[in-house]
Amino acid sequence: MGRPHALPGAAALNKTTSNRHSAKNQSGQNHRERSTRQRVLVVDDVTDVTEMIALFLKHAGYEVTTANSAGNALELAGDRCFDLIISDIGMPEMNGYQLAESLRALTDYQTTPLIAVTGYTEYDDRGRSLNAGFNAHLTKPINPSQLLELVGKLISGRGR
Repeated sequence: MGRPHALPGAAALNKTTSNRHSAKNQSGQNHRERSTRQRVLVVDDVTDVTEMIALFLKHAGYEVTTANSAGNALELAGDRCFDLIISDIGMPEMNGYQLAESLRALTDYQTTPLIAVTGYTEYDDRGRSLNAGFNAHLTKPINPSQLLELVGKLISGRGR
C-alpha cells in the first residue's frame, strides 16, 4: 500500500534543475549568519512536498532549509540551530519516528518543536508520532493555514 505524497498545487512548482542538492537554504542566506527570522527545517524524501511546505513557510516570513532524508536532517541539525522541524514519517533508511528520537537525544533539540507531516492515517500513527517525540501530527494533504497556525503556536510557545 503506497502513501500519498502530493500536496494541493505541488504540480505547479517550477523545477529549475535536475541536479538538486540534498539540502538547500531556501532563503539564500549563508547558514552561518544568524537571522532574526525563525529557522525551520523541512524533511521529506519527496521533493515536491518539501518545496511546497517551504513555499508556505517562506511566504509567512520563516527562514527555511530543506532535507531529503532523515540522515541529511541530522547532519543539518548538527551544523545549524533550527527553531522548529517538520518531518515526514515514511522515509527510506531512517523514518521520521527514528529521526524524532535521534533529535530528542541531542541537547540542542530536546525542546525544539517537531511536527510530523505524513500520509499515514492509521489509528495509532498520531500516538506513535507523539511517543517518538513529535509535538504534533498532521496528515497529508496539508492545509496551509492549519500548518502555519500550528508552526506559529509551537514556536511562540517555546519562549525563544
